[in-house]
Amino acid sequence: MIAIIDYGMGNLHSVSKAIERLGAEAVVTSKPEEILAADGAILPGVGAFGDAMSNLRETGLESVVKEYAASGKPLLGICLGMQLLFDESEEHGTHAGLGLLPGKVVRFRGDYKVPHMGWNELSFSQASPLFKGLAPGHVYFVHSYHALPERIEDLLATTDYHQAVTAIVGRGSVYGMQFHPEKSGELGMALLNNFIMLTSNGTNNL
Repeated sequence: MIAIIDYGMGNLHSVSKAIERLGAEAVVTSKPEEILAADGAILPGVGAFGDAMSNLRETGLESVVKEYAASGKPLLGICLGMQLLFDESEEHGTHAGLGLLPGKVVRFRGDYKVPHMGWNELSFSQASPLFKGLAPGHVYFVHSYHALPERIEDLLATTDYHQAVTAIVGRGSVYGMQFHPEKSGELGMALLNNFIMLTSNGTNNL
């Protein structure tokens, strides 16, 4: 069972359907007991960092996500959900994040189009079980802010958008993808499938 954490912000339906298409069972839930019992958990997110953290705190799910991460079971943050894994963000002021990965989230700065929107190619920075059997390809991004990991070993993949941009992060059983894997075609689904394979009820239909 993969728990998709419902804290009021995120593409819950599309992520749930993507997990089910890969042959795994998914539940969209805000219940702590269901989240903590799951074999894997996904923290989605669309919107502003500060609002997301407020929702997590008000629903009591901030401590649940931290407890889940400490359990050693696989946790995946997607888009804003990946950014929430870090210490803080400068989006509309300074806001504290979950602090699961050291680093901060900053706005793109430069004379180019923001948000970064569209298909960009991944570059794998180091080996990861998420990349098993895969070659780099294009995935779909939509974001105005990007993460700056404090530890280079947490940076698993980048993309190029006028600079090297954090695309995938990971430390231990905690992972994050800045792009939307459920909207990123064959490669995105393959990355999701490899995440599922890290859980105790992993399947492989690709």
